[in-house]
Amino acid sequence: MKDVETLAEWILEARPFVVLSGAGMSTESNLPDFRSRQGLWAQYDPARLATEWAMENRPDEFYAFYRMRVEALKASSPNRGHRILADWERRGLLSAIVTQNVDGLHQEAGSRSVVELHGSLRTARCRGCGAKSPGVRLLEGPFCPACGGRLRPDVILFGENLPEAPLEEAERLASTARLFVVLGSSLAVSPANRLPGIAAACGAKVAIVNREATPFDGRAHLVIQRGIGEVLAETDRIVSEKESLKGPV
Repeated sequence: MKDVETLAEWILEARPFVVLSGAGMSTESNLPDFRSRQGLWAQYDPARLATEWAMENRPDEFYAFYRMRVEALKASSPNRGHRILADWERRGLLSAIVTQNVDGLHQEAGSRSVVELHGSLRTARCRGCGAKSPGVRLLEGPFCPACGGRLRPDVILFGENLPEAPLEEAERLASTARLFVVLGSSLAVSPANRLPGIAAACGAKVAIVNREATPFDGRAHLVIQRGIGEVLAETDRIVSEKESLKGPV
């Protein structure tokens, strides 16, 4: 409980406050993560399926894999953690979210300042004309309704570089944050795993909320190994109580 009280105090005091969210943020919305024993990569080989090579040479397997993920996304909805973060943004507590997730659940919950490092399954783009379509269009077939070219999910595949613009914005947010909180990321994937180090080097407090240990735990100022929704709900209660004691400004 003391660790949650500390996090609540930091949220009230520190500006800007930036969140980095990973797959663990969305498991409470019944979306599978990647690296746990029950994760997607326990069942599927990303080096074979989530690649441009597979899209070219194994299209049936490639599109079946992404149709499965789009179907799972259709059946999901934001969890209480997503909603709390959106509410903190509305209340002026949270400055921005940088996410490794491609599910768009932060935006669906109401968050506006979201940097998507790995793209989004909510959209697909044509490899021919470049037109964007809703991601659910992949359920109807892999061809562009505008030109007939081949669609691809609008996400970063294995072996592809992250777009420069979101990465630069994520690094800017990390370098200017006074509080940087990691939610549900294993911090195993570069370059996102560099962001907590950038934040710490620039003077921010770094907190990690994740069920399992991460490589950055020894350098973080606070580590909470519990469920994200539970921790955020407790933190929000404390933050709200302290705000109410202050009264109107």
